[in-house]
Amino acid sequence: MMLAGFFFLFLVSGGSTSNISEQTALQDDQPNFNPDNDEGFNISTTDLLKPPELNGSTNQNSKYPELQQRNQNDTNTTLVKQQSQGVTNHNSNCSDRAVYNHLNLVKNNDNSKIRPSRSRSVTLVKLDVLLYAILDVNEKEQQFVSYIWVFSRWYDYDINWNPQNFCDIWKIYPPSDVLWTPDLTIEEMIEDNKVPKSPYLLLDYDGEVFLRSNMVVVSSCSMEVYKFPFDVQNCKLSFKSIVHSSQDLMLQNSADHKWNIAWSLERMTQSEWLFVNLSSSEEFVDSFGLQQTLLVYTITMKRRSALYIANFLLPIMFFLGLDLASFGISDSGGEKLGFKVTVLLAVTVMQLILNDILPASSDRIPLIAIYCIGVFGLMMLSLLETILMMYLLGKDAAAKENREDEEQRRNLKKRTSADESPSEQLSVAKEGDSSKPTVESIALENISDELRDVEKTLTRVLNGRKEGNKPGYWTKVAEKVNTVFIVFYVLGVIVFLIVLFLLWNKEDEV
Repeated sequence: MMLAGFFFLFLVSGGSTSNISEQTALQDDQPNFNPDNDEGFNISTTDLLKPPELNGSTNQNSKYPELQQRNQNDTNTTLVKQQSQGVTNHNSNCSDRAVYNHLNLVKNNDNSKIRPSRSRSVTLVKLDVLLYAILDVNEKEQQFVSYIWVFSRWYDYDINWNPQNFCDIWKIYPPSDVLWTPDLTIEEMIEDNKVPKSPYLLLDYDGEVFLRSNMVVVSSCSMEVYKFPFDVQNCKLSFKSIVHSSQDLMLQNSADHKWNIAWSLERMTQSEWLFVNLSSSEEFVDSFGLQQTLLVYTITMKRRSALYIANFLLPIMFFLGLDLASFGISDSGGEKLGFKVTVLLAVTVMQLILNDILPASSDRIPLIAIYCIGVFGLMMLSLLETILMMYLLGKDAAAKENREDEEQRRNLKKRTSADESPSEQLSVAKEGDSSKPTVESIALENISDELRDVEKTLTRVLNGRKEGNKPGYWTKVAEKVNTVFIVFYVLGVIVFLIVLFLLWNKEDEV
């Protein structure tokens, strides 16, 4: 029976089995079409990347020797990459996906969303961060807002294919939700990213996956405002995995820093902050007993200070110059005191504006705050000196008024005694005729009144000249105090500016 069956098969095939082998080779050389799959082709993960001789495409490769050589080189490169990643044992049970399949934690045997690994190897994710724009730097809230591009790439060796079997398709763009992507986060981020996630990935034939993410990062940044507005800020963006340890997922920087800086400077619009540098470093941190890889990118930027110099520093210096020039105003009136109070209030307004800019949690008092406090203190001393001068001059003026009142009282007594004798004589002479006053008596009274007025006027003029030539005691004391204070005031301004300069240089040395 077996012999008869073999003979019947031999007759049907025309006496040869070559046609069957050729048809089998053609079927192996074509991709499997799955009508239930949306994409049309079902790319197997077991026989996608086979050598040409095992894939049944020897005749096709013989027609294109250059393509065969390139495919062989790419295959060797893939094997070298796998060995560099620690992929030495290809046992299917030594991977996370095998464990998930064993526990039935995947649906429809779709394990593409599980971390790719072989023989418990580490998944190496290479990052490249480009700074596109500095949106805001809020010193008061200690926040840094930036727009960055994050490029990440890794290998999934379970997903690969032979481009020769698919019309030289070397890369595809699958949706980002069909493959595993690293669970990366930024430690300093305090708000969610508002930019939509990229809908597609780039997948190479050898299993290398590329992902680009655009992010508006609102992060916390410790601001150093000691040298405001000439400060330089360093804000960090620390990338790490949410749950994976360094034994499962490791982060590594992939690009050259010089190229990143040149790219950012070429495309960035410089506003208040000037981009200076972008550096990266790799660290290992202990997060709740889990050792993780931390890739830290440090963004260095410098503030443009010209606007603050013109609108803040110079006006305060001008106010100090006006206060120094006010010593030329006379102390006798109240104009000097009112002028100094006005200038002092102007400096107070500038301090309120500064308080809205600088953070309240600064470790050290900024130099600009010391500058404002010093100017305010000097102007306060100047105001107190003016009040003292007015007090001394007022005390001397009160003494002069007392002396004038005493002299007027004495003169009044003398005039009264001098005026009584003529009136008595006139009354005696007119005892006999008391009905009407004579013309002579009226003229004498008018003349005596005019003489008294002239005497008062001359007395005041003479007293004023004597007082002008001989100032009072408190006036002399006030003049000496004013002279000494002006000298010390100018010296104090010079010493204060020198101290600020020394503090500035000391910070630079540190």
